[in-house]
Amino acid sequence: MQSLRRPMPFLKIPKTLERPRLTVAVAATGSGALAACGFQPLSLWPLTLLAVAFLIELVMRARTGRGAFLIGWYFGLGHFTLGNNWIATAFTYQANMPVWLGAIAVALLSLYLAVFPALATLAAWLLARPDRARTPFSAFVLAFGSAWIITEWMRAWVFTGFAWNPLGIALLGQFQTRGLALLTPWIGTYGLSGVLVLLAGVPGLFARPGARAAGAKRWLWAIPVLAAAAALGTLMTVSDPWVRREEGAVRFTLIQPDLRQEIIDDPRWYEASFQKMARLSLSRDPGQKRMVFWPESGLGDYLRDGYPLYLYRLYTYAADPEIARARIGRVIGPYGLLLTGAVDLVMKDGDAIAARNSVTAIDGRGSILAGYSKAHLVPYGEYLPMRWLLEPLGASRLVAGALDFWPGPGARTYDFGTWGKAGIQICYEIVFSGEVVDPLNRPDYIYNPSNDGWFGTWGPPQHLAQARLRAIEEGLPILRSTTTGISAVIDADGLVRNAVAYHTAGRIDGRIPPPHEPTAFARHGNALPLALAGILFLACLSVVALNRHRG
Repeated sequence: MQSLRRPMPFLKIPKTLERPRLTVAVAATGSGALAACGFQPLSLWPLTLLAVAFLIELVMRARTGRGAFLIGWYFGLGHFTLGNNWIATAFTYQANMPVWLGAIAVALLSLYLAVFPALATLAAWLLARPDRARTPFSAFVLAFGSAWIITEWMRAWVFTGFAWNPLGIALLGQFQTRGLALLTPWIGTYGLSGVLVLLAGVPGLFARPGARAAGAKRWLWAIPVLAAAAALGTLMTVSDPWVRREEGAVRFTLIQPDLRQEIIDDPRWYEASFQKMARLSLSRDPGQKRMVFWPESGLGDYLRDGYPLYLYRLYTYAADPEIARARIGRVIGPYGLLLTGAVDLVMKDGDAIAARNSVTAIDGRGSILAGYSKAHLVPYGEYLPMRWLLEPLGASRLVAGALDFWPGPGARTYDFGTWGKAGIQICYEIVFSGEVVDPLNRPDYIYNPSNDGWFGTWGPPQHLAQARLRAIEEGLPILRSTTTGISAVIDADGLVRNAVAYHTAGRIDGRIPPPHEPTAFARHGNALPLALAGILFLACLSVVALNRHRG
């Protein structure tokens, strides 16, 4: 049996990399950044597989658990710094903090997020330590896949969670393909990340001298690897021919007004923004019954009654909420139902003490039928943690206004009768796997309004990709209306039926695609990827035990 520290023939790593010194730090950080190139907008998924394969080799060379942890941490530092670079763009749209603080914010967030891949590399090293006699390479790969699933799941909820860009999203194809993401109805997003880790370990299984039959030519190991790569490449690039293109019964109009972030919070632009959204939303058939979808942050008017009059006059164009609702009703028509992003206030003793990032449902008569409040709020974006400490130091929220937003109760389904049952997830909420649907009341579709104008050119396509994963997992269509793009209609297979390009004003008309029957993930949620992690863990122990028994 070959020693585990024997390198793969195609990865000639200098011996100086056997300890986590400067060279290892640079190599691990660079491989982490390379892995992020598999995400949107670059979508260079082979680089993600290569980078994770390189990470596996680096960790297997670690002599100590501390070294294994540091290698994973350096990998995470490069990975999250490049993948989340769009966060820095948000600092260019507010005046309370300097623009250069955006780069520091990305770095500080990456320092924290890097702990999760570090825990995965440490756990894999401890489960299948390379210095143990006769421990096979496959055991380490299985342990690493199991550990990655668990730590990525933890990243989604520890300290309120930051689930952005799970590793497996690199295996999601372009608009009309699903790639290996077609597995997510059975293993979930975090399970898909585990599959990516296993795929990255495949070359090592065949490349190691001990994996080749005696007397076989050295190049024969490449045949199964190339065959697997060709199959994966086909899945990632060829449209799914077996997907049914059914149309539903509910007609809709979805708009993208292209309201730039520079003006969206400026009251002087509220009326012009409303008129732009109104023109895009006008019915082409006045007698048509339809849903209308507006984005988050586009509407400047307060829609609910009961606030002091000065608030309506100070912050909105329509000084009377009844007038604001009535003119919306005229825009959507007598047989329309609008779902729009809005801001609601929390009042106490006649004063506003907080706000809620909400969706309001308004019918053609201007009546409010329902309201939903965002549950997964963005720290430092929608509220300032430890305000008592940070505000005196000059810190503030990125979203305009002095009031913190308060969270709502979580995923809800609203039955609008012939308009269907709508689930609602506002902006960032859609990235949390297993948390986007009320399990006791399954909707027919999910409405995901968003304002991605903060996030430069990298954030919007990454956001869309994560919405596509939710559609595949849950077997539900998703309709995304955003201020600046990318707005899209996603069917229950995760394929984009129609989209409005970034920084383009436009509308999409059609019928809401039908839902699928509840998927395995819709029924069992993240118990499925955690079960997969458990299976990989047991497989690792079995491989180790069997190998030692043979020895």
